[in-house]
Amino acid sequence: MNAGKSIFSQLTDFLPSTEFRECVERYRGDYKLKSFSCWDQFLCMAFAQLTYRESLRDIEACLRAQQSKLYHLGIRGRVSRNTLANANSVRDWRIYSDFAHLLIKQARELYRHDDFSLALQQTVYALDATTIDLCLSLFPWARFRKRKGAVKLHTLLDLRGNIPRVVLITSGKVHDVNIMDQLIWEAGAIYLMDRGYLHFRRLYRIHQSGAFFVTRSRQRLDFLRLGSQIVDKKTGLRCDQIITLNNPVPKSGYPERFRRIRYVDPESHKRLVFLTNNTLLPALTIADLYRCRWQVELFFRWIKQHLRIKSFYGTSENAVKTQVWTAISVYVLVAIIKKRLNLNRSMFSILQILSVSLLEKTPLHEALTPSVCDEIDTEPTNQLILFD
Repeated sequence: MNAGKSIFSQLTDFLPSTEFRECVERYRGDYKLKSFSCWDQFLCMAFAQLTYRESLRDIEACLRAQQSKLYHLGIRGRVSRNTLANANSVRDWRIYSDFAHLLIKQARELYRHDDFSLALQQTVYALDATTIDLCLSLFPWARFRKRKGAVKLHTLLDLRGNIPRVVLITSGKVHDVNIMDQLIWEAGAIYLMDRGYLHFRRLYRIHQSGAFFVTRSRQRLDFLRLGSQIVDKKTGLRCDQIITLNNPVPKSGYPERFRRIRYVDPESHKRLVFLTNNTLLPALTIADLYRCRWQVELFFRWIKQHLRIKSFYGTSENAVKTQVWTAISVYVLVAIIKKRLNLNRSMFSILQILSVSLLEKTPLHEALTPSVCDEIDTEPTNQLILFD
């Protein structure tokens, strides 16, 4: 890596600029533009995400203070608050959505051989959604309740590397289970879902596609037990049953038999009941799989704490979606850099280092590699001992 380039420029070297131009041409993002292209807009928004800028005026002040360096950062157009606000408002957010999916494809390829907490050959996904609260007076298009606005971030997370495979941004009114109609189920993969996705007709569609689901049962489930297997109750398992539904309405949606597993968590003593169509994995592995679903909750918590997706630089729907997709692109970019440079640091540490060193001219690998501290000298010194 060229030591004369700033860290921000070295980061952008990992971005596929040719594919970005194809995304821009697909939606005519640079049509009739004389300055401040979509690439300039993306770099400014990525800079804001990496350095925790609070507002458009904050972005303008920071970048204009480094006016002589902007050309070398890749930003060719003049940065101003009004120009950036207009770009976020009118330039199609699908440009940045498509580009984020290109980065996601690269990241998943890099992490596809990684292991997670369970030694399984199948790809394991966790499906969930998080709500991003918005002020209804500023975001009237995002009406959620009578006096509240919100959007939902629906995510299908690949647990190998915690890379989102699918991200959908919808109104807060959209129920989580409706997203299942927009997903293409991967044969052989395992999908982990909470009780909000318990809809038997949609679960049967997963079963028909050759994929597997693991979800929690509701408290009152009308079923008929067809058979049971012996379980080791010392592990927390209580039963492992093959069942079919009794109620004709849900049974019309899922006419076949599936598996019901009762489990008591040894630590919290919480009683859990799992439903799955996977009849090959041990019952304890099914329980451990559902515990891995917590990774998607940690993903939501991470991006809300360390990226700018709770306070927005614009109030239009296009501006909100542009900012969210830019944040996801930055998250995936950091994951790509972590893997390609074979870094031992956490994503949080990498992001913190980048936030204070983007304009430094240091080789990226050197800046992100943990320094080796000298061993502490344990030899006795001439310091006097005050107390015997």
